[in-house]
Amino acid sequence: MVVVGMAIYGLTASPVFAYRHLVVQNATFTEGADLASRLGVGEGVNLFQLATGPIGQRLVQLPSVAGVDVSVRLPDTLEVRLHERVPILVWAVGTSRYLVDREGMLFAEATDPPAEESAGLPVVDDQRAQSIGLGIGQHLATIDLDAATRLGALQPARDLGSRATGLAFAVDDTNGYVVSGKPIGWQAIFGFYTPTLRRTDLIAGQVRLLASLLAKAGETTVSSVLLATDLDGTYVPRASARTTSRGSPSPGP
Repeated sequence: MVVVGMAIYGLTASPVFAYRHLVVQNATFTEGADLASRLGVGEGVNLFQLATGPIGQRLVQLPSVAGVDVSVRLPDTLEVRLHERVPILVWAVGTSRYLVDREGMLFAEATDPPAEESAGLPVVDDQRAQSIGLGIGQHLATIDLDAATRLGALQPARDLGSRATGLAFAVDDTNGYVVSGKPIGWQAIFGFYTPTLRRTDLIAGQVRLLASLLAKAGETTVSSVLLATDLDGTYVPRASARTTSRGSPSPGP
């Protein structure tokens, strides 16, 4: 027992097992400085007796980290394998652009050019006054996350029969959610959504109505479309500014 005790003491006291190196894997959206500030392990700490559980608990407090595996590689290395949040869309507020995951968390700033994991994601331009204070670590309202993911999944040709090369998404205090065809220039006002009175379930029907209106009117002649419901829509032609209602295109002059 004395020999065993001396051996254990030697391991815990030996400078051979002092922490000198950090290996971090899968850090795409997590800043090195942020990770270091949460690590809480000073250089020279003996790794033989280091408890890794508390380190993991501190690291998952970072907005970009959903989970983490922390392990020791003797004699002198601490290894951190991050499981970062997965972005599904980009939320723009003023000049700031944030990555949003499926839980609605704004967990990191979007880079320019974007990282491979975030390239091609739909971008929602939030122009509402209430959104000025949004930042990393905060969550979108559930209704906004639902509306944005439904609209952001739209493809011009597949869902709208459109020749647009892309779609732009915005939300403001006047029109609610707006989808625009690029570079053709039409815009479709989908409006505001609430959990009870005007649910996001309406969007699928609004999309079908929009596709019908663009097809009947000819999307190059359409300036804007107001989708009041999934059955009632009006559009404004570019030239004459005449409107049509309930999904029926305006007759010619």
